[in-house]
Amino acid sequence: YYVEGVPMKLKFTKMQGCGNDYLYVNCMDGMIPEPGKISAYVSPRHLSVGSDGLICICPSDKADFRMRMFNADASEGMMCGNGSRCIAKFVYDKGLTQKNPITLETLSGIKTIAMDVADGKVVSATVDMGVPITDPSSIPMTWEKSICLDETITVTVDGAPLSLRGTGVSMGNPHFVTFVEDVATAPVEKVGRVIEHSSYFPERVNVEFVEIVDDNHVKFRVWERGSGETLACGTGACAVAVACILGGYTENKVTVKLLGGDLLIEWDREQNKIYMTGPAEVVFD
Repeated sequence: YYVEGVPMKLKFTKMQGCGNDYLYVNCMDGMIPEPGKISAYVSPRHLSVGSDGLICICPSDKADFRMRMFNADASEGMMCGNGSRCIAKFVYDKGLTQKNPITLETLSGIKTIAMDVADGKVVSATVDMGVPITDPSSIPMTWEKSICLDETITVTVDGAPLSLRGTGVSMGNPHFVTFVEDVATAPVEKVGRVIEHSSYFPERVNVEFVEIVDDNHVKFRVWERGSGETLACGTGACAVAVACILGGYTENKVTVKLLGGDLLIEWDREQNKIYMTGPAEVVFD
């Protein structure tokens, strides 16, 4: 890539958690220039490396490490659950830390990550995703009631009004969770794109399409703001679990099946915290 016309080389590790893939860059000795532009350059699947974006691992004066994540459209994101697990694997496997668990500073707060280690390598991790937010003004969502729980919103799709029911949740990122009978045929791109940019969500939104399997299992597909449909979304999986539990569809511990794999989400109601457990894998350096 080029900085002020000068060609530069970028050393990175591509990693994925349930198919949610990013390029990870060690920025402990200094931030790379124009990370948003780099993310937009490396993300196209058929024209470049291919990823959901770029994640920079930086020093922190508040936690063990700091995460900065950038979407495929160059915008900076608040938090990435799958990305945080991959960061834990990166820093542990590459010897940047021997601590377990670690703390990670994000734009949505400090997260604690406990790692499952086998033969000196991290194979999975559990992230304390914090407290779910349902207050519309904090999501943020334009909504007059104190909560948007299984409520109807109306958007315009192909020039015609479309009404659908859903729940607004923030897990550091804003989410709108809507339920469908068959997730395989859900109009994820057409409707997700419209809801992302609708007036209900002043900072845009991630949109989840959920199919209930039973009390402890659900399937979903996700349209992520700034990246489009992805194979997985960690904060989205947590938001889905919250919406399902609040709506009475599932128990407090639920396996969430995404296109890229499964995540186990547990809502500890006593502590009011969401815990997410799932894999983290290296694709290549």
